Amino acid sequence: MLSWEYGNSTENGIGKSNGISNGYGIGNGYVNGHGIGNEHGNGNGDVYGNGKVNGEKVKKMKPMDSEMLREQGHIMVDFIADYYKNLEDSPQDFPVLSQVQPGYLRDILPDSAPDHPEPLKELLHDVSKKIIPGLTHWQSPSYFAYYASSTSVAGFLGEMLNAGLSVVGFTWLASPAATELEVIVLDWLAKLLQLPDHFLSTGNGGGVIQGTGCEAVLVVVLAARDRIMKKVGKNSLSQLVVYASDQTHSSFRKACLIGGIHEENIRLLKTDSSTNYGMPPKSLEEAISSDLAKGFIPFFICATVGTTSSAAVDPLFPLGKIAESYGIWMHVDAAYAGNACICPEFREHIDGVEKADSFNINAHKWLFANQTCSPLWVKDRYSLINALKTNPEYLEYKVSKREEVVNYKDWQISLSRRFRSLKLWMVLRLYGAENLRNFIREHVNLAKHFEDCVAQDAHFEVVTTRYFSLVCFRLAPIDGDEDKCNDQNRELIATVNSTGKIFISHTALSGKFILRFAVGAPLTEEKHVTEAWQIIQKHATKFIHNKKN
Repeated sequence: MLSWEYGNSTENGIGKSNGISNGYGIGNGYVNGHGIGNEHGNGNGDVYGNGKVNGEKVKKMKPMDSEMLREQGHIMVDFIADYYKNLEDSPQDFPVLSQVQPGYLRDILPDSAPDHPEPLKELLHDVSKKIIPGLTHWQSPSYFAYYASSTSVAGFLGEMLNAGLSVVGFTWLASPAATELEVIVLDWLAKLLQLPDHFLSTGNGGGVIQGTGCEAVLVVVLAARDRIMKKVGKNSLSQLVVYASDQTHSSFRKACLIGGIHEENIRLLKTDSSTNYGMPPKSLEEAISSDLAKGFIPFFICATVGTTSSAAVDPLFPLGKIAESYGIWMHVDAAYAGNACICPEFREHIDGVEKADSFNINAHKWLFANQTCSPLWVKDRYSLINALKTNPEYLEYKVSKREEVVNYKDWQISLSRRFRSLKLWMVLRLYGAENLRNFIREHVNLAKHFEDCVAQDAHFEVVTTRYFSLVCFRLAPIDGDEDKCNDQNRELIATVNSTGKIFISHTALSGKFILRFAVGAPLTEEKHVTEAWQIIQKHATKFIHNKKN
């Protein structure tokens, strides 16, 4: 396991003796041998609260001390850098899927917080020995589950700068640069994605960084709901109807319920392999016509580019034409796959986005912006603002060129907001668009490599068309016995993940239990994909042997 040692002292406290902080204490608690702050003790006892050491008053806690930050910040950066190095060099010490049992941490941590400060050395030791074993290592090069939570040095530095500056940019006045950089960076990204001009800040639309795609979907559902209710009246809520496919992310249903949409009015249209699990436009048109005939009011369509289960792509252009003809708000959830559309060869998957009212991606999934960063663009910013704005007196202010000022508090659910655009700005500047494109292409090529391995083994089958870096596959059924096939694939994934060497996840498509292999971790190379396939093959041999018998 990891071992980090800082300084040589065995004293309790972070002071001169152990090499951390040069005598700067943490908090008002005790240290053995040294006072808190720059005070010095004689090593013979403890100092509590604001007491004295050798007759000298102890300094009060200074939560943000620049020199302490400098020294302990270096220690923390070293700790994190060592973590990433060890993920690559010593994978045997880091089971990708955590192997602990529920409740493990309560048994090894105290049942109450400490009254007095503890050394950073001791805390990091606990992280190494107690926290890290309970982590599923999303940044491991052998992590292939769900979709990646991508990290990068630029994203990490952006998070560090964000935490250090710690501004709260809910209005332009609260931090002008935080607002203006977000506007500019989202215009940059919109242009990389070749989004239509109405999504740019120069028109009536614009972009905002939400925390997650779930938040993005929620705010546009609320905006669309308020827009339609202004037309049909506030008493029409029970008649409002929304549409999506049965492959749409579960956050859509949650957003609708939060927005007061009756659950029975959420239409999840059936998909199947004939459309590669994309939403059939004909089914949508029929559902809308049927609802209108019954007196319902269709107002929202959620299309997806890169569904969670299989990275399916809904056909945006025909769906958009239907939405346009009925005056329905269409949102495009491209949380995962939208990032790939900065590459010209993948841009076709969002053709038709010009007919959408809103569009979002998760830059923390595949654009290396670290958690959390979910850009959302809207065609009409005022629909969003009118649904979410609040104007308490304590947030009012006067400013010249008021019409040019953006107050992002009115584009989101919460009031407080982080300076997320910093890390996106840093990612775009420190890497450049072409490097980002090439890294995404590399992930797609690694997924193709895995897909080729599956296709060459007659005991397995690829289940859906691969568009991006997700491969859906399974052990093939024996004599058409789907139930037995499902059981075997359940057992196979459990066995594979229990090794700790790789982590893959599953889904269900048309009643079939499907294995998902998603490439996206920043450290993944071809050797990791090849090793993962070998592990899967190895543990599948017992089923293949049984088939022969």
